[in-house]
Amino acid sequence: MLLSIASPSYHWIDTPQALDAACEKMAGADVIALDTEFFRESSFFPVPALIQFACDETAYLIDPLVTDCTPAFKALLENDATKLLHASSEDLDVFQRWAGVLPTPLIDTQIAQGFLSENPGMGYQKLVAFWTGETLPKEETRSDWLERPLSEAQCHYAALDVIYLLKVWSHQAEKLAALGRLHWVEQECQAVVAQAQEDSSEQWFTRQRQLWRLTPRQIDAYRRMTTWREGEARRRDLPRNWLVSDKVLFAIADAMPQNRFELANVEGVKPSLVKKEGDALLALVKQAHMCPADALPAAWPDPARPPFKPLFKALKKVITAQADELGVAPEVLMRRRDIEQLVMQSLANEPLSLPSDWRGECLNPSLIHVLQEHVLQEETK
Repeated sequence: MLLSIASPSYHWIDTPQALDAACEKMAGADVIALDTEFFRESSFFPVPALIQFACDETAYLIDPLVTDCTPAFKALLENDATKLLHASSEDLDVFQRWAGVLPTPLIDTQIAQGFLSENPGMGYQKLVAFWTGETLPKEETRSDWLERPLSEAQCHYAALDVIYLLKVWSHQAEKLAALGRLHWVEQECQAVVAQAQEDSSEQWFTRQRQLWRLTPRQIDAYRRMTTWREGEARRRDLPRNWLVSDKVLFAIADAMPQNRFELANVEGVKPSLVKKEGDALLALVKQAHMCPADALPAAWPDPARPPFKPLFKALKKVITAQADELGVAPEVLMRRRDIEQLVMQSLANEPLSLPSDWRGECLNPSLIHVLQEHVLQEETK
């Protein structure tokens, strides 16, 4: 059957019986493409609006507004077939919310592309054009996917997303196998699933790029407040910034207010925040004030000054050179956040979080050489 971009083949699923029948047809599939459409502008958790899946040139579109996940579809998500997604992080949230499980084993085609080119963040339309020469419609990207009934154009758009995902992966898999990198991608995607299962609320504070401006006690206050906000945002199902923004929490940590008057004078703090959340925030700041010195987090070094900057640049140079040799973007080998962590561990004489698996094979000898050289230079000063 020839696929028409104008009118792809799809089935609308709005009953458990229809969903189970579709799962039965896919029972023997080796690869299953998945996608979701959702709404998240006014909630912490995504509101599922559409679930798409396919194993050939016919797509199935599940209406999650009227159809709960069935045991058969849950089993399909966890069977041995490869599950394809593109830029999967938010889709994984949707599956965790709607199905209660994550699709495994997972292949993220955006991650896979990062191992094949120097553009690890390639969007889906560009990826399809790159591998198939076809141009997918974009008009429905910002549609209201919660409206019912969905338009024919919306259904076509949703169906094409999963149908072409299969085509993209067939090309990617062949190239990755030829380069000996297929296992690298599988490991990377396995780590993505593992990360999606973890509670990272206590580590949210490390995303703040200005932590070096704070003392250890202020960092502890900021950590406590971001952890509190994560729990409250989940409990109330509100976007983080609707509760209180990172910028405001940082300003509160910087000021370390001890009462409502001082809290109200912090830049960005509105009277409504003082009234609704003031007691909770002040209690967290008080806990940081009372925290024993030996239990405080380490000071964050200034990334623009020695000794942090020269060591960071030396490690980055090694990573960039290896990335050029492999023909991939440097961030595929090691993210900036991980380089910064390695620098901080080295400066504090702490155990090093060196890369593992294939990254370790590519990078560790050179990284260790740079770190040891830096230690020798510091000892001779």
